[in-house]
Amino acid sequence: MITDTEGIVLRQVRTVGGRRMILLFSRKFGKINVGSSINEGGKNKSALAVRPFTNGRYELFKGRESYNLNSGQVLQSFYRIGEDLDKYMAASYVLELTEKLLPEEMAQPRLYQLLLDFLEEMEQREKKHGTLVMAYIIKALDILGTMPCLDQCAACGCRPESTSGASPDSGYGRSAGLHLFSVEEGGMICDSCGQQIRKENGRALIYDTNFGIVDILKYFQKHPLSDFRRLALEEKTLEKLQHILRQYLAYHLDVKELKSEAFFSENPSGHLF
Repeated sequence: MITDTEGIVLRQVRTVGGRRMILLFSRKFGKINVGSSINEGGKNKSALAVRPFTNGRYELFKGRESYNLNSGQVLQSFYRIGEDLDKYMAASYVLELTEKLLPEEMAQPRLYQLLLDFLEEMEQREKKHGTLVMAYIIKALDILGTMPCLDQCAACGCRPESTSGASPDSGYGRSAGLHLFSVEEGGMICDSCGQQIRKENGRALIYDTNFGIVDILKYFQKHPLSDFRRLALEEKTLEKLQHILRQYLAYHLDVKELKSEAFFSENPSGHLF
């Protein structure tokens, strides 16, 4: 059967006989593996369309158990991302993370559009790429239904009364008594549950959230990526949030150290993005 779909190339792998396997995040079919005999180094339209960071339209032959690429056409090529090493590594991390989050052959149109928006914004962004990556992660978790619990205790379900702890223009109040984030419980927990969990398990992954994690997560969850063009988190806040979300992704989604993170172990700043 011949079919076509718009898609974003996540990665490609060379196989025997000069063939390539392309991991495509397609709008119509979700994450699929596509075989191709097209020489990626060529200059024809199909060759340009199989490169990572490319949004294209692809004609596919769908067999019983596999897809094969007949032709491809570039719709958007985010080539400028590859001209900046920091952008490239940050975007590579997002592509690899998206691959891990996606189930096989299940359409995810909202996440597809989010990734497309991310690549467009990353191409234009000049610095502080980590804030945009963080926004993408939070919004992706929300779309996939795996967002941390923020408005009530994730352990006992209590809903403390709201106070005016947030900044005036944020639109959010901070819940009195929800001062701790538990990775294992999956979100904010009240002080009472925090004390009990620590008593039962002294090594529990619980973090004090005195840096306003609830306000940050809700703001990122609500606003489109285009709102972050001139926004950057403070360095210390970004580092704390990165650490917490890495633990959260590993514990709940089994997304542990990614290959794209290897670069950052050699980065003097030690930053994830």
